[in-house]
Amino acid sequence: MSTGPESADAEATGAELDETAAPSGRRALREASRRGGLAQAAGEEFSVAQTVGGPRGVVEAVLPGLLFVSWFTVTRDLQSSLIAALGAAALLVVARVVTRSSPMQAVSGLVGVGICAYAASRTGDAADFYVPGLLLNIGYAVLYAASTLRYPRVGRIPAWGPYPVIGLMVGPLTGEGLAWRQEPRRLRVYRQVTWLWVAMFLLRLAVQVPLYTAGAVGALGVARLVMGIPLFALTAWVTWMMLRRVPAATPAPQERSDAEAS
Repeated sequence: MSTGPESADAEATGAELDETAAPSGRRALREASRRGGLAQAAGEEFSVAQTVGGPRGVVEAVLPGLLFVSWFTVTRDLQSSLIAALGAAALLVVARVVTRSSPMQAVSGLVGVGICAYAASRTGDAADFYVPGLLLNIGYAVLYAASTLRYPRVGRIPAWGPYPVIGLMVGPLTGEGLAWRQEPRRLRVYRQVTWLWVAMFLLRLAVQVPLYTAGAVGALGVARLVMGIPLFALTAWVTWMMLRRVPAATPAPQERSDAEAS
């Protein structure tokens, strides 16, 4: 941002910085467009396929849970249902290793299924397979909401915030760093989209918690699948639509140099 030209040299220097910043910003947006997950919200274009990790990512996210709820609905046998889910998650990791592609998503899925299986096997209640997911949504809702607030000075601790989570995640991808905190419109939209994600987490809880307390394992499993990838992709798309309406903030020259160096 320019503070006002005081000389011809200052104007020339500002123009040079703007010219170098624009390609850097566009490059960051193009790179974000090629990434998956929430990174798509920072891109020039939005791809649903990239957001969900492509067909393979969908299979890795859906198959273990689908097998669990399907097998349990048919057999009512918790042990074999857990084995089916864990086996599918393990095979997906093996498939990644065999094809020499990054196994991180499949490994994280296996760990998640393992935690869910442990929760259910410990109590013997199939509905408890979904408890870790419910707790995760509660934690995310609290964290995201808390990040949008400004906290007053307490003793020697100075006032701080807000640091909306979406801004912290997307800012580095757009080349903004934390410069958006100095731009009221950009800060406002980051707070708004962070609350959008809070709403998504709360919507999941509003639907799934009653099903859990009712012990409706089949309905809970279906709700978990429907409100998983599809709802995530929809929320990411709305986030992208909201962010693209407000220009990205331009970091100070030193911040931009540090970001490019990293």
